[in-house]
This record gives sequence, C-alpha cells and structure tokens, in this order.
Amino acid sequence: MNAVPRLSIGLPVYNGEKYLAEALEALLGQSYEDFELIISDNASTDGTAGICCRYEKQDSRVRYVRQPRNIGLVPNHNFVVGLARGELFQWAAHDDLYARDLLKRCVDGLDENLQAVFAHSWAVMIDSSATPTKLTKFPEANASPRAPERFRSMLYSGARNFYGIVRTDVLRRTPLHDSYHYADMTIVTEFALHGPFYQVPDGLYFRRDHPDQPRRTVHERCTMMDPRRADRLRNPAVRLYAEYIWGYLSAIGRAPLSPAERRECYLHLARYLASRAIPPREPLGAPISIHQQPVLYLSRWLASLVLPGRDVRAGEPAPAERPVIPVDAVVPGRDRGPC
Repeated sequence: MNAVPRLSIGLPVYNGEKYLAEALEALLGQSYEDFELIISDNASTDGTAGICCRYEKQDSRVRYVRQPRNIGLVPNHNFVVGLARGELFQWAAHDDLYARDLLKRCVDGLDENLQAVFAHSWAVMIDSSATPTKLTKFPEANASPRAPERFRSMLYSGARNFYGIVRTDVLRRTPLHDSYHYADMTIVTEFALHGPFYQVPDGLYFRRDHPDQPRRTVHERCTMMDPRRADRLRNPAVRLYAEYIWGYLSAIGRAPLSPAERRECYLHLARYLASRAIPPREPLGAPISIHQQPVLYLSRWLASLVLPGRDVRAGEPAPAERPVIPVDAVVPGRDRGPC
C-alpha cells in the first residue's frame, strides 16, 4: 500500500452509535484497500467515540478526530476534506452500507474514463433493518461530453447523491458543501460542470432511511447543517431559497466553460426556474400584516422554484424500482451479524 493513499474517505458523524460499526465494517472490508478513512466526530454524546477509537486501533487506515464542540453537519463534512491526502475523495455516511466492490468499481471507472470527475453506483434505499425498499438509477445524460447537457440533466433530475468518488482537485475548486436549502443538489451539479460522471450500473450503495431521521422544516434542517443559521432574522427562509438559486449561478461562473457553454447553462437555468415559477397560494390561517406580505410572498415563490420533481423532462432518473438485492451477501461484515 502506498504511503500516501490514493483515496481519502471522509466520514462525519454525530451520535451514530446505532449504525456506525456496520458502516465501518462495510468500508474497511472493501476489495479496494488503498484508502484512508478520516472520521470526524462532531462532539457526540453517545458511544460513538468508543466505537471510533476501537476501529482506529484495529486498522491503520483509520484516523479519528473529535471536535471539541458541535460545529454543525456541514462544517463537519467540509472539515474532513481539509485532512484528505488522496487524489480521490469520497464522503461516507455513518448509517449507510457499501457493497464490497463499490470503491473498486468506481475507481476503475475513473481510471478507464480520464475525463470523468465523479463516479457513483445506483443507489438502493434500505430501511433500519437494511431491507431494500427501492432502487434509483441516475440520468445517463450525466455522462455526456457536453457540460450544458450535463447541467440541464442535473437540474431536472433533482439528483442529490454526492456520496460518490470525486477527483479531489475538482472538489477543492468548489466552495465545498453549503448549508442553504438543497445545497446537496448544487454541489453535485457543480461537479457535472467540471466533467462527465461515471455510473456503475449496479446497486452497490445502500442509503438508509430510518425513523431516527426526523422530518424538519427548511429552517430547522439548515440550522442542523450549520448552527450559524439559527438566527431567523439573519437567515429567513427567503434567504435560504435565494442562496440555492445563487449557488447555481455562481457554479456556472466558476466552472471551466467556454463563453458559449456558459451562456447555454445560464439559459437552461432560466428555463428551469421559469418552469417552476408558479404564483404562491394565499396564506391560510390568521391574516398577516402588510409588512409581512412581501416577504411571505417572495419566500413562497422562491420555494416553488426549488421544489424538485414538479416538471418531468428528458434526463430524469428512471422510476424507482423495488430491488431484490441480497444485502447480507454483498456488504462486508453483514454475514457476521451485529458488531
């Protein structure tokens, strides 16, 4: 194994004791082994620290860092990028699972397709017991050699899976992950502006949807992602929506595009927003003051622009399918039972 690993995996975690060991077993049992695993513990109050320390002692590829205080989900995601040494990078989630050949298939895909900047597999949604519930295939247009076509595909697909392998130099040309509404969509779309995607045509990434993930309002979710969003006066919903739109505009401006490609991307964005620009409904309940009305109207209008899935266009993901996948047979550590 190389002194400097080729792949860096960043795993941010907060109070993840319930599923963390399963995720670590799945990652450390990969058939591709030339990686480092950087775990950033966001000041967990459960048994997360003990689990991480145990795996750090067992495997030299693991590096465990504990934050002195809860810095928020997004700063914790970006923190692990700063520690990465590999030419390739992948974010990993503490409650997801990974088939043993996921990393190898993605790295091989990037090696065989040198223009590709991001590699991922089909995603399989699983429940709390790791039972598959649906399979999601991503748009084939993401592999197009034309940046405007990839950008258009990402806009209309609403794809938000940034848990693939990205070339680290491409990742560091972006502002990394942000904490406004749907920031996970803008960062993966920005990857597409830098180059094609490589898609492994198999369900090798298992994304867990479980009851421990509470449903939150837009502001609550953004505050969880970054505590600095807690002040509603400085971060009202209208700002969280507007920053989402600005995220696309600024990504186009940063990307290595020709003037013609840039204009085409701006045009796709304008058409996308226009297709979603429906007047907001009148507010229900108690009447609001005349001073509140403009802000509420603008907030609801912006919200209508960013809701994915309202407009069906070419390039959207294939309909979800209920998969029959033997998770225990393909994920390392599952055959040994609970860790």
